Amino acid sequence: MSIKDTWPEGVARHVLGETDSTNAEAARLAPHLSGPAWILAHRQTAARGRRGRAWQMPTGNFAATYVMRPTERPEVVALRSFVASLALFDAFVAVSGRPEPFALKWPNDVLLNGGKVAGILLESLGQGASVDHLAIGIGVNLVAAPGAAEVEAGAVRPVSLIEETGARVTPEEFLTQLARAYAAWEARFTSEGFAPIRSAWLARAARLGQPITAKTGRETLLGTFETVDETGALVLQTAGGRRAVPAADVFF
Repeated sequence: MSIKDTWPEGVARHVLGETDSTNAEAARLAPHLSGPAWILAHRQTAARGRRGRAWQMPTGNFAATYVMRPTERPEVVALRSFVASLALFDAFVAVSGRPEPFALKWPNDVLLNGGKVAGILLESLGQGASVDHLAIGIGVNLVAAPGAAEVEAGAVRPVSLIEETGARVTPEEFLTQLARAYAAWEARFTSEGFAPIRSAWLARAARLGQPITAKTGRETLLGTFETVDETGALVLQTAGGRRAVPAADVFF
């Protein structure tokens, strides 16, 4: 079966040898798009993660961005991080044949055997309260993971797909699986709203019902991970009561 047979209809596909970052490429390409598109790069010279952190990309790993023109309010547009998480989960299951080692870590990471194998970075382009385009950047450790010294102290250890599962997959092959899965979850999100996405995400959530630490920048919260609410916020049961946390870094 060829890529043309499995690639989602109406979605463009751009494969680059090298770029500064796929999210930056998405910003440049966005004004000229007639529909959604995936941008894959084999090399990135200025990749970054959440909060502007530098992100290294060894050869053979995966870096791609999905760029689209959303129609919802910004707070609804942001819920696509959960859509992307579910698509990643499905893509990993498709290439490895095993669902049990994978889990979703709030707000936007995928874990494999408890280590971080993938991350998501959302960036919006627009004026004022509107979002003209949304870029969903995704990085996956297909063949290599950063060393412990290269990640933040206390962060989840990085792992790679091949080291943990033995599954060897090229970036293009992974992109095809991811694009198919994303198209399916996106269709459900636009037709049914966040409720089924939230339920599916919680069914795959890491450390649900267990103690975690959430660092917001202003405070550090310790509590039991109770749920994710209808806005996508993390809900913790803390010593001071129930708290909804819209944005934070989570530590185990």
